[in-house]
Amino acid sequence: MATRSRDDREAKRRIRQMEAKRALRQEQAKRRKRDNTIAIGAGAAAVILAVVLQLTVFSSNPTEAEFAAAEAGLSSPSASPSAAPSQNSADVPSADTAAGKTFTGQLSLNGGAVGVELNGTAAPQAAAVLKSLADAGYYNGANCHRLTTSETFGLLQCGAKSEDGADDPNYRWGPLENTPADNKYPAGTIAIARTGNNAYGNGHQFFIVYKDTTIPADTAGGYTVVGKVTSGLDVVTNIAAAGLKPGENNNDGAPVAPVTIDSFSLK
Repeated sequence: MATRSRDDREAKRRIRQMEAKRALRQEQAKRRKRDNTIAIGAGAAAVILAVVLQLTVFSSNPTEAEFAAAEAGLSSPSASPSAAPSQNSADVPSADTAAGKTFTGQLSLNGGAVGVELNGTAAPQAAAVLKSLADAGYYNGANCHRLTTSETFGLLQCGAKSEDGADDPNYRWGPLENTPADNKYPAGTIAIARTGNNAYGNGHQFFIVYKDTTIPADTAGGYTVVGKVTSGLDVVTNIAAAGLKPGENNNDGAPVAPVTIDSFSLK
């Protein structure tokens, strides 16, 4: 009888584990529809925050609310880290095509012109990718699906083909380049969004920083700074000033009015 009781308890334990894993997979599936976003937080990384973030697996990087919860010692989803790619997808252009070059051009957002400059010396792989995608017309009609509006964290994330921010998981590249040692991204910075804790988690998406912003590095490092805005930053600040869609919380979500890339040209 004692043996049977132990067996029953073991069976129940395994059922609970299976239910927990099933719930985790369902939650990850929901997150996969969210942004391929950048990690958000404020201040120096406390030990508890670092531990939580190292244990946390996101199909996109944590939102500002999740960072705040972790920093406050609140609950945060966690699981074993998933395998990360360690090389570029086959259709990613060689960094040599941009090495030592400077590309200038224009990004048109909802009819507003934003002048840009990409630095192929500091970030040749990132510059090669954006130049290739822009030349192919990939960004025409793409969305700027994510906006953050907190006091010390302001960015507009662009490049998603769908309004929910999903990105093609088959287009991934690295390594990280030109990441700020102090985790500070000045207003006008253009940087590459990526999946969390993955130096080869870059994809099609990038973000424009419209106010001085601090983004703590994760276990992979910071975020590749590929260039800067040379004119028209007010186009982005005006989008930010309009705010978020009703129902969005914690200064992080979709812009109140959809933002579309009309065109992206580089030369």
